[in-house]
Amino acid sequence: MNDLTPLRRFETLVIPHMNSAYSVARWLTHNDQDAQDVVQEAYIKAFRFIGSFQGTDARAWLLTIVRNSFYTWYQHNKSRAFESQVFEEAAYESEPDDEGIESPEALVMRDQDRKQVIKALSMLSLEHREIIVLREIEEMTYKEIAGIVGIPMGTVMSRLGRGRQQLAAVLAGMGQEA
Repeated sequence: MNDLTPLRRFETLVIPHMNSAYSVARWLTHNDQDAQDVVQEAYIKAFRFIGSFQGTDARAWLLTIVRNSFYTWYQHNKSRAFESQVFEEAAYESEPDDEGIESPEALVMRDQDRKQVIKALSMLSLEHREIIVLREIEEMTYKEIAGIVGIPMGTVMSRLGRGRQQLAAVLAGMGQEA
């Protein structure tokens, strides 16, 4: 794949992971516009350095760049308080009943549960939230997360464990089962 032009390599290796890049940035920034800015900066960097990418996991490489771009953005904007805007995913699919229709009550309950989990996740510390997002939402392996975050795999596992405990405590405080 090294014989492709830089633009073609970028299109082939990086563009397919745009949703993951945005998702991670959105969870970290808590804000749609800031997430777009972080992703744009990450994509500029990824394009600039696509020629030096020698690995096999472009997604992990890109998410490392997104994470680093976020922390650069955060250093410049930490005096500005995070907006309390809660992350809202696009509409999700619900499970239909035997006739293919889900009851309005089930839809409302599912939506409320989802909003509480999203709110609880946004209340976690940044170091725990990023590990949970990478593991549970982006479904990255411990090894991939360790590479992205730049910490040992054991630290990934301990942060994930503590993050899950924090999440369970926050949800319990909201009257929600973990």
